[in-house]
Amino acid sequence: MTVYKGLVRVETLAGKPTYVDVTNEVADIVSWSGIREGVVHCISCHTTCAVYSQEFDHDMTPAGDTFMQADLSDGLDRVFPEQRDWKTYRYPGLRHFEEVEGWPDAEAYLPGGDRTLLWNGDAHLRSVLVGGSQTFEVAGGRLEMNGLASIFFVDFDRTRERTRKLRVVVMGE
Repeated sequence: MTVYKGLVRVETLAGKPTYVDVTNEVADIVSWSGIREGVVHCISCHTTCAVYSQEFDHDMTPAGDTFMQADLSDGLDRVFPEQRDWKTYRYPGLRHFEEVEGWPDAEAYLPGGDRTLLWNGDAHLRSVLVGGSQTFEVAGGRLEMNGLASIFFVDFDRTRERTRKLRVVVMGE
């Protein structure tokens, strides 16, 4: 069995969940792998991000999300409302803040010591519900997707812009 690893970098936005169609990037990595038959695993490197497959939706909201993405966000907001105060979730707790404040790059996470920038309990819970990885078929040397299906990477953490990573592992013969 052969294993080939690739990486997709995803730029995310502040202020709302960021959905990115990564289907073409995953298909390219499958092609570069040289593997003809097997599977491809898409794995988020972050605890506030998820990977899922869904039909590509051609309709867009004024905010730039497809209707399917907006509906998913709306549904998840009913299950895990956006964290807006200290009472919404137990996380993050005092020990977590103290730990982050001791990191060498603490200013990147808490500019000016603003602890509200760690209010992302909803993002962590949403990513658990959607899932941090997905597996797809490789057939005939290509990513095998059904019809309009696409692979989406979503960052539910809206606290700041970032560069996120998606690991892509192709296994097979």
